[in-house]
Amino acid sequence: LMATGRNGKIQGLNLESAGVETKGSFIPVNDYSQTNVEGVYAVGDVTNRIALTPVALMEGHSLADTLFGGLDRPVDHDFVASTVFTTPEIATVGYTEEQAAAKFQDITVFKTKFRPMAHSFPKTETYTLFKVIVDTATDQVVGVHLATDGAGEMMQGMAVAVKMGATKADLDRTIGIHPTSAEELVT
Repeated sequence: LMATGRNGKIQGLNLESAGVETKGSFIPVNDYSQTNVEGVYAVGDVTNRIALTPVALMEGHSLADTLFGGLDRPVDHDFVASTVFTTPEIATVGYTEEQAAAKFQDITVFKTKFRPMAHSFPKTETYTLFKVIVDTATDQVVGVHLATDGAGEMMQGMAVAVKMGATKADLDRTIGIHPTSAEELVT
């Protein structure tokens, strides 16, 4: 896998003549997508925030709501889920184990590796990997990482749970849907 990243395409916009600050190929902005120049805004990949299409869409909607809808709507960039659509898919939300260990005093990591039922009958060697990272002091789930078929679909629900501050106890009280791989997240 080769992933080269993204750079903002700001050449030729003549931003310097308007006094808009740039850093390399990116435009720094505040929580409301405003540049250093009043009335000049930027969203999406040119801002060097999170280079994902849904993030850019949310930034654009939030900016429009703030400027034209009378709403005070900054974008919250915490706990943005993402998926790499490989085989198997790899999905993530929140902190990695290393990031969580650096941020929280104590973490608990729950890991599981199993063969999904869909792959157990044909005797394939396809496995599913799940990791749930918890801040031990609060029991809050601060990271979820999945590697399996359909990880992106599973992650959407987990992203909502993590964003809302779900605890490991919340997951444990949830009755899973059987037979699914996702039920392993709540058992």
